Amino acid sequence: MPHCTKCGAALAENAAFCPACGAGQAAQNPGPASAGAQSGLQENAAGALTYVLGWITGLIFFFTDKRPYVRFHATQSIVVFGALTIIEEILSNAFGFSFLAGGLTGFSVGYALWRLVHLLMLILWILLMVKAYQGERFRIPIAADLAEKLFGKS
Repeated sequence: MPHCTKCGAALAENAAFCPACGAGQAAQNPGPASAGAQSGLQENAAGALTYVLGWITGLIFFFTDKRPYVRFHATQSIVVFGALTIIEEILSNAFGFSFLAGGLTGFSVGYALWRLVHLLMLILWILLMVKAYQGERFRIPIAADLAEKLFGKS
């Protein structure tokens, strides 16, 4: 399903203008023949795959697929899961536990926060993959805005 490159609203297949913002769409929405031209995948499948391994697959699709819908999900994946990975690492180092260094030193508030970040990552991972596969440009408010600032509007 094509989306407006300006506002991300869903469009009819051969829409000349976006019904939400009025932006012209003539040359920006590929037809069915070129739907999988970039990576050999449909846009919705490629969008969902940008989240599979978190920021890693986000980077892969960001550099290999130039379709706006896929790039939107790739940049959001990089920012969301990159930030959560950094937060997870900071918590594990700040509160003195590391599974690689021999396990936990005991239950603490830090451990509870760390597990909460893991739960948040799991929920976002499932939600974002499902929404991308359904053809939606589901935006995580702060992360999507940051992704647009860092990587440009996709």
